Amino acid sequence: MALDVRCEVQNCVYNRNGVSCGADEIFVVSHKGSRASHSEETDCKTFKPANV
Repeated sequence: MALDVRCEVQNCVYNRNGVSCGADEIFVVSHKGSRASHSEETDCKTFKPANV
């Protein structure tokens, strides 16, 4: 399991210091059902916009 999750989405409420994710858990889904061949076929459902 990953100990350090990187994130560059600046307007996410879980973004810490512009480079890491502080969420308790990460939820990633595939556009192609239960399998993906490339990262472009996935989305992070953990994202929540920050009140910036």
